[in-house]
Amino acid sequence: MRPSPTLHLPLARLCAALAMCGLTATAGLAQNAPAGAPAFAPAPAAPLPDLATLRTALTLTDTQAAQISPLLEAVAQASYDLSAAQSRADAARTDANTKITALLNDAQKPQFATLAAGARGGRGGGRGGAAAMTDAERAEIAKLAELPPWKPGAGDGDYRIGPDYPAAPETLHPLKPGVAMPTVVPAPTAARGAPAPERLKLAAGQMYADEVGTFARDNSAIPVGRVATFSLPLAESKFYPGTARNAAAARNIAVYIPAQYVPGTPAPLIVTADAYGAPGFGWGSKALPAILDNMIHAKRVPAAIAIMIFNGGGDGPGSERGLEYDTVSGKYAEFVEAEIIPKVEKDYNVRITKDPDGRVTVGGSSGGAAAFTMAWFHPELYHRVIAWSCTLVNQQAGPDAPHGAWSLHETLIPQSPVKAIRFWLQVGQNDNQSTAPASGFHNWVLANARTAAVLKEKGYHYQLLYGLNAGHTPGNVINNTFPQALEWVWQGYQPVTR
Repeated sequence: MRPSPTLHLPLARLCAALAMCGLTATAGLAQNAPAGAPAFAPAPAAPLPDLATLRTALTLTDTQAAQISPLLEAVAQASYDLSAAQSRADAARTDANTKITALLNDAQKPQFATLAAGARGGRGGGRGGAAAMTDAERAEIAKLAELPPWKPGAGDGDYRIGPDYPAAPETLHPLKPGVAMPTVVPAPTAARGAPAPERLKLAAGQMYADEVGTFARDNSAIPVGRVATFSLPLAESKFYPGTARNAAAARNIAVYIPAQYVPGTPAPLIVTADAYGAPGFGWGSKALPAILDNMIHAKRVPAAIAIMIFNGGGDGPGSERGLEYDTVSGKYAEFVEAEIIPKVEKDYNVRITKDPDGRVTVGGSSGGAAAFTMAWFHPELYHRVIAWSCTLVNQQAGPDAPHGAWSLHETLIPQSPVKAIRFWLQVGQNDNQSTAPASGFHNWVLANARTAAVLKEKGYHYQLLYGLNAGHTPGNVINNTFPQALEWVWQGYQPVTR
């Protein structure tokens, strides 16, 4: 991304202003600076501050602020593009590692996982900067591979999982007697941005892989809950009217109502970010209704209503999704409470419990950060949290969180009284910025491990699962662990009648 000539002067001024703040411009900015502009180190020690922070710190004039604002947006977009490219590369590497692992025997698999981890050493820190990790940080991460393996019934603490992640059986409905599963054929795929490929008519007894869930639901041997969807225009929201970058016109929302729900009674609640679990749209797992049908029927979890809320659009710093999820505050929980839950109750004739012990938040990546902060800032609303690859890093700083969500383990949790919250966290061995130094506040593995350590020290009920051979929010890890996460996080729940 190369700035136009008309932006060279404000760009040089921005670099100079950041230098006065003790910060540096990114490598891309330094390379694109005009001749004669100051030279700066190639990697930031921290993400760039937002415009409000710069205004306060540097007493910017309105003219300077107007010149700098689009530059900050350009930096945010460039950072996102870089992160997205790295995430795709990580996903490709993880997929290849998974296929290699499938070909190995049980003795070879852990050896390969260690070798694959070592092969990551040459990868730079991405947004975390080009600086190398310290020996202490490498040792800190290496210890995670030595954690005890997770087993059913495991209590509080840190565990390792993987390197294989078969889908949990709860992700599909059991079939009625006499109904056989057709032969599954891989679904045709297209490159990103390309039109969907043509689907050929399959022979009798065959089915595309992405149709299996619907087939099992339609032929389920157990009660099936209701799933409904609706959308809300962002412009009608008082909390998030869609003014940030890449905002969508409307957000999609799915609602799951268990077959066991008794009308008029207050139901437990599960809220998922990025519409995790929603069939047909959203990110992450699409299997939450099937998982809940199975687990509610087996009385392993309460008969909860699930509201799966998609983000408002975009991703990364400065985006609508970033605004909603990465802001370290209770605003997103307030939005759900004021604008989503009342509509669900009214339109679907249900009641949702006010008891925070009967409410769970769920998410992955920045959606995991939203799930975390929903409960952290509003424990009177939520007592239970599930998060994969939780973005407990500095995506968006603020006055009370100078290092963004990294501040949670640095200061916010240690300096706060213990709250009645259970936390289930999972992070991958190959997660985002897993080789970046802690000084960049952008290493997902260190952030999650250190958050777990602080939770342990404070006496919280928590689990941290370190996924061998796992990247950033991979679907196979989510569908492997979703049932166990739900079962663990609901422990101790006693329903109330309010």
